[in-house]
Amino acid sequence: MLNSISISSLAISLWCISLFLLNSHSCFADSNETDRLALLAIKSQLQDPLGVTKSWNNSINLCQWTGVTCGHRHQRVTELDLESQNIGGFLSPYIGNLSFLRVINLANNRFHGQIPKEVGRLFRLETIVLSNNSFSGKIPTNLSRCFNLIDFWVHTNNLVGEIQAIIGNWLKLERLSLYDNQLTGQLRPSIGNLSALQTFDIAGNKLDGRIPDSLGQLRNLNYLGTSENDFSGMLPLSVCNISSLDEAYLFKNRFKGSLPVCLGFNLPKLTVLVVAQNNLTGFLPQSLSNASKLEWLELNENHFSGQVRINFYSLPNLSKLYLGRNNLGTRTSTDLDFITLLTNCSKLVKLGLVFNRFGGALPHSIANLSTTMTLIAMAGNQISGTIPPEIRNLFNLNGLGLEYNQLTGTIPPAIGELRNLQYLGLVGNNIRGIIPDSIGNLTLLNILQLGFNKLQGSIPSYLGKCQNLMQFSAPNNQLNGTLPPQIFGITTLSKLLDLSENHLSGSIPLEVGNLKSLVQLDISRNHFSNEIPVTLSACTTLQYLLMQGNSFNGSIPQSLNALKSIKELDLSCNNLSGQIPIHLEDLPFLEYLNLSYNHFEGEVPKKGVFSNETRISLTGNEQLCGGLGELHLPACHSVGRRKETITLLKVVIPVIGLVLILLMCFIVVYTRRTKLAHKLSSALLMEQQFPIVSYAELSKATKEFSSSNRIGKGSFGFVYKGNLGEGGMSVAVKVMNLDKKGATKSFVAECEALRNIRHRNLIKIITICSSIDIKGADFKAIVYEYMQCGSLEDWLHPTNDKLEVGKLNLIQRLNIVIEVASVIEYLHNHCQPPIVHGDLKPSNVLLDHDMVAHVSDFGLARFLSHHPFLVAPEGQSSSIGMKGTIGYIGPEYGMGGDLSMTGDVYSFGILLLEMFTRRRPTDNMFNDGLTLHGYAKMALPKKVMGIVDPSLLMEARGPSSTRSHENEIIRIEECLVAVVRTGVACSMESPSERMQMTEVVTKLSAVREIFIGNKV
Repeated sequence: MLNSISISSLAISLWCISLFLLNSHSCFADSNETDRLALLAIKSQLQDPLGVTKSWNNSINLCQWTGVTCGHRHQRVTELDLESQNIGGFLSPYIGNLSFLRVINLANNRFHGQIPKEVGRLFRLETIVLSNNSFSGKIPTNLSRCFNLIDFWVHTNNLVGEIQAIIGNWLKLERLSLYDNQLTGQLRPSIGNLSALQTFDIAGNKLDGRIPDSLGQLRNLNYLGTSENDFSGMLPLSVCNISSLDEAYLFKNRFKGSLPVCLGFNLPKLTVLVVAQNNLTGFLPQSLSNASKLEWLELNENHFSGQVRINFYSLPNLSKLYLGRNNLGTRTSTDLDFITLLTNCSKLVKLGLVFNRFGGALPHSIANLSTTMTLIAMAGNQISGTIPPEIRNLFNLNGLGLEYNQLTGTIPPAIGELRNLQYLGLVGNNIRGIIPDSIGNLTLLNILQLGFNKLQGSIPSYLGKCQNLMQFSAPNNQLNGTLPPQIFGITTLSKLLDLSENHLSGSIPLEVGNLKSLVQLDISRNHFSNEIPVTLSACTTLQYLLMQGNSFNGSIPQSLNALKSIKELDLSCNNLSGQIPIHLEDLPFLEYLNLSYNHFEGEVPKKGVFSNETRISLTGNEQLCGGLGELHLPACHSVGRRKETITLLKVVIPVIGLVLILLMCFIVVYTRRTKLAHKLSSALLMEQQFPIVSYAELSKATKEFSSSNRIGKGSFGFVYKGNLGEGGMSVAVKVMNLDKKGATKSFVAECEALRNIRHRNLIKIITICSSIDIKGADFKAIVYEYMQCGSLEDWLHPTNDKLEVGKLNLIQRLNIVIEVASVIEYLHNHCQPPIVHGDLKPSNVLLDHDMVAHVSDFGLARFLSHHPFLVAPEGQSSSIGMKGTIGYIGPEYGMGGDLSMTGDVYSFGILLLEMFTRRRPTDNMFNDGLTLHGYAKMALPKKVMGIVDPSLLMEARGPSSTRSHENEIIRIEECLVAVVRTGVACSMESPSERMQMTEVVTKLSAVREIFIGNKV
């Protein structure tokens, strides 16, 4: 009985087991079918140009489909890997039916649309990799249900929204990569709950707010990337608790305050620290000396200051050091001492110290840096000294940038041994000598910048060996000779060839046509002559052709109509002639054409660039006619009409001349009647006003008028430095050369002019001497207070090495020009009777020890009478000769016009333009009708930065590239435009069009307020 029962029970059991297995098999089959259907649904939404999913069909088991991996036990899909298959389209929501999925990898494809929220059903997921696609929208919040997630990589997509709600429950997460999206919001303190996190990269988003202190709880973190967001506040000190931290990329945010001192002490594994482009301040933490594993330190574009005191000797693994665009250094000789410590960094590759305040001489130990060096960038400092010949040791250098410093000496020929050099920048120094032939050995050189130095000699033909050169610039030097044709054999020369502002001469070689890829050619302001080469037409990619300020002659070649890409063409200030080619109006991209001050004649075209008067300049071509009405050119008349006009002028001009002669004779006779009385009264007034000093005292004070004491030369004598009296007071003694006509008049006029006027910016007379010398001859001298800093002429156009060209900065120039303007305004409007200076120029503006300007030399000064027919006792006009200095006197003086206040205004305008362009009005470039006034007027308003003193441009560039600094540059440009505009308004040819000095002082003071306000 029991046996029967047992057998029955066993049978029932076996039947149940078999039934269970059958049902289970059916269940597994159904589940597998679910995966198959899900994959086919996913396939239907894909764009698969490579046919990767071609195997996804009913003829093959799904576990053998490309990109699909199944589990061994249940044959369910556990991995979907379609990385880098150029697949596009949408990711189907059916992916949520792959319930056994542990890995999704769709990286490096072209997926777009949103991430399906159904992915949140996959609670077994450990890895999601969707990076480098075009997914958009928010990251689904229900992904927080994927509790087992270890890797989440969705960088480089177009995702938006916040991230905190998503990651809060991912306690197993080790790697989180969200960089390069458009995520917003703040990091909340709950970020500290992700205790297993090793990689945290959220760079390149729009996240803001402060970094929470809870970040310090991520004790396993080795990679931290928060760069290129909008984080602010101070870096949390808690970051020093992450002793596992290896790499930290925090650049391009708005972090402020100082770097935590603990970084060097508490982060023993730190190899990379990049905190560039923030608002950090203070000193560089000396504790970084303890980060012995540091390989990459980048702190540029902050506001760090002081000396660099990191002991780089203890950082042997350092390979990259970037400290540029800060306020580091103290402009002292010890600023670069740390360079010597860097010689122990045998793996150093790149060194960036640009735009700081480093002073002192360039350490010769720089040549002892590691031979692995590929880049040295030290531009924009105040580094002096010379380039050591031992620089040849750094034979792996690709780039050497020493621009905008105070280097002297020569370019060492040894630089030609740096055969791997691709960039050499020496612009903006005081380097002298020649360009060495050895530069031709730099066959890999791409960019060569030598501008704004004092280089001399010719351009070496060996430079033609640099067959990879793309940019060569050497403007504002003293180069001379002709252009070697070999330069134009460098067919790679495509970006720029700039040789402007030198003394180069001769013809432009016909080989210039070889530069078929050149974009900009600037040979302006040299001494080139002969005709413009027709081969220029082969340079079809030229956009900027600047040839102004030379002596080119002949006509504009018709072949230049091939320059279809040209945007700016400047041929002004040459000797070109003939008609303006009609084909210039057909150049489609021409934005600016300057043909001023040549000898063009005939009709001006009206189409193309000629249809807008603001885009062309034709001044100084007297024989032009027609064109737009706005140009105010005469109509193009017939030859007969022109002859009638000439005949009429032949009759009228002699009549006008006779009337003028009679009028001037009347004035001369009248003024001579009052001459003697004026001299007697002036002598008496001088003795009453000024104490008299003896000839012997002045001879002793000036060491017998020794040539070694001579400090200047005036119109009527020499000026000596002396020490007068028992106290040894420093004075300047102006000794009149009485043999020169007008010297006595000048002596009387100056004493009289300065007798009763007082102004802080006027030179002060200490005493006078009217006696006889040791030979018994008449002797007259004026003793002034001594001005320690010489004359403005010395600073603008130095003739020795005592003063550096361009040392006057923008605010100093503004101060000086306002002080001079206030003096002239005082003389014109606050003296009774008004006084005209008559000889205003840089040599008559003296500077004291505080660089305060004092106007001197009143030898040609005149008092203005209130009566319209009465002039000063000595006459204020002359038909015999002009009074004043050529270049500074108003045009009306050359026609016998009276000395007037408007004449002073003209002189001031020229002085102002000279100060800010550092060009004398008598410069060789000003000929054939071109004047300093016309040169400045043509530049207004958009070309002003092209004519101002280059040292002001260097000041404007400054040590930063931030947005606020860009605004500052714009403001500086506005100030310079306003200054030049004022100079032009003061130096108008017609006296009635000139400003009054009261308005000048107001305008210039307003410019200074704008500039100072901007600096603050």
